[in-house]
Amino acid sequence: MTDYGPAAPHGPDMTGTHAPIHDMTSNERAIFDYLIRPDDSYNPEGIYWADLPLAKRVKFVSSYDAKEAGRELANVGAMIKEDPLSPISYYFKNMVLPGAGLGLEGYVLFSIGDLTPLFAAKGSFPQCWAAKKKGTTNGTECNPTWIAANIYLEICGIIVGQILVGILGDWLGRRWGLIQDATIMFIGLLMLTASWGTTLNGWVICYTWSLFFYGIGVGGEYPMTATSGMENAVGSGKISTKEDRLHRGRKVTSAFLMQGWGQFANQAILILSLLIFHHGSGNPPYSKVAVQWTYRVSFAIPAVGTLWLVYYRYYKMKAASKQLNAAKKKNKVTGYDKESLRLTFSYFGPRLIATAGGWYCNDIFFYGNKLFQSQFIGVITNQGTSIMPGWLYNLINIGVSLCGYYLASFLIDNKLYGRKKMQLLGFLMDFILFVVPAFNYDYYTSPAHITAFQAMYFLSSFFNQFGPNAVTFLVAAEVYPTPIRATAHGFSAAFGKLGALTAAVLYSYIDIQTKFYVVPWFGLAGMFLTFLFLPDTTGLDLKEQERRWQCIRAGREAEYHGVAVHPKHLSLWERFRGVGKHYDADLDYRQKIEEMRADWEESQAARGAEKGMNDDSLDDSVWSSDVSTYFEKTGKSPMLNGKEKYLNDTEGDSPERL
Repeated sequence: MTDYGPAAPHGPDMTGTHAPIHDMTSNERAIFDYLIRPDDSYNPEGIYWADLPLAKRVKFVSSYDAKEAGRELANVGAMIKEDPLSPISYYFKNMVLPGAGLGLEGYVLFSIGDLTPLFAAKGSFPQCWAAKKKGTTNGTECNPTWIAANIYLEICGIIVGQILVGILGDWLGRRWGLIQDATIMFIGLLMLTASWGTTLNGWVICYTWSLFFYGIGVGGEYPMTATSGMENAVGSGKISTKEDRLHRGRKVTSAFLMQGWGQFANQAILILSLLIFHHGSGNPPYSKVAVQWTYRVSFAIPAVGTLWLVYYRYYKMKAASKQLNAAKKKNKVTGYDKESLRLTFSYFGPRLIATAGGWYCNDIFFYGNKLFQSQFIGVITNQGTSIMPGWLYNLINIGVSLCGYYLASFLIDNKLYGRKKMQLLGFLMDFILFVVPAFNYDYYTSPAHITAFQAMYFLSSFFNQFGPNAVTFLVAAEVYPTPIRATAHGFSAAFGKLGALTAAVLYSYIDIQTKFYVVPWFGLAGMFLTFLFLPDTTGLDLKEQERRWQCIRAGREAEYHGVAVHPKHLSLWERFRGVGKHYDADLDYRQKIEEMRADWEESQAARGAEKGMNDDSLDDSVWSSDVSTYFEKTGKSPMLNGKEKYLNDTEGDSPERL
């Protein structure tokens, strides 16, 4: 006869729906607190960090961050002790490889701003690339529309890739999106390296369409790198990880900052190549042969790395779609989840305004600066005939930007600063650093004050990276649910590239001072959109966001009471609409236990029927003996006898198993 324990049904009630009479032991309570209230997010009294008074919150966050920093430094020390080069290999595997596609993107995309002055320089191809000038042949052989189109079509290719691959990434999976991107970029680099024409104008047309094709691969890198990097940090198991809660933003932005290293590598290789092929001199006139070798070699080098990236993604990233597949299985969806897309527009529409609109405002600054950097730096260098001073100044500017990238990576997960404040500050500083020289342009561009102009231009690059450029890339994936994450990120990024296109078109028709008049106000617009519509996901467990999403998808939004609807993690607009009114920490604690019970009973039923043994979603190895015993004694389904289906007590007492 089966022993149902203290929770056996009494009298005629055989449904098992009676109230449990078994109270938690202290050990069981500790186990559930470990699972539900981790010590990096809750204080010893079980209070969520965002619910603490300000002074206690600062103390709690600072104390735990210091402890975590000490733990990480100790781990690095242990790695060095065992193998002095192991930290480098760890960085390469966890930061460089995930961001390799964006490194290649930064390398090629921003080379346009470097190559254009080389093509237009004396001795090169000024008859094609230089502006028309009386008494010279400048700009007489090529169609000026095609010269301008090399920027426009590149950006259009990026927009196509962001939308197309974003959808495909949610439809076919992250892995195939990543492979497709690398393949397109490799073919695009071959096209750029070999581009030619029977006339100069024919070469420009070939070069321009090659940039368009390459741009499609570049565009796809945005949603694929962000979503795969984030989901790799979160994991696909039932229980969230400390890596997700404490370092998710750092992991994604560390991949994103490879964009800066790509820019740096491109500028360095162009400088070295020109010196090599121009007989050790960087001064004009430049021979056509030297220019051709310089630009073609600069594209051939990353083609080798891109081919290797195709191999790596095909053979070494077979689990990239694991979390997406788990989400689809839970929702009983195959193919593209159209219902999730509809619900996202319905529930998260204002977030799309924040991520897409904020990215648009940012790219007015970022791509405007990068694509026309030779003009801005020309003001600093007094428009000399040699391109080398401009390239060297740009190398410094990229170095300043990299400092911004890294500082953003270090602070983006800090609960006292985090995503939203970082973006607000970045937009504010960009506004200030552009509006000041706009209304005092002659003063700051005079020889006596050019260093102040130079400092403001470099600082605008720093705060753009230590602000909206890093944050927009992260939050455009982070604030949306898994099934449509790549689509939402691709849409936001594509809208952002419309900002780049706006800058490319607008900057072609206005002088430099007018650019300073126009651009600052996009910083204020970005601040407004961020302040009103962007939620702050710093410190938010993304498993909680997925729990909320499951309730929304099932039509039970009001039944979710967890931290994903905590006012701290909602936008001002969402708080105004009352989205956070259902937050209840104690009720959510009990609700999580019942959800865990349902998972436990499901795994027991599957094991009892000898099904699902290889199914990750039914893996019951996460349960310790204390949790199992609690569910057995308080079970609502008396026909489940879990005692025969669990590991013995000696294997299950440590929370570390969970």
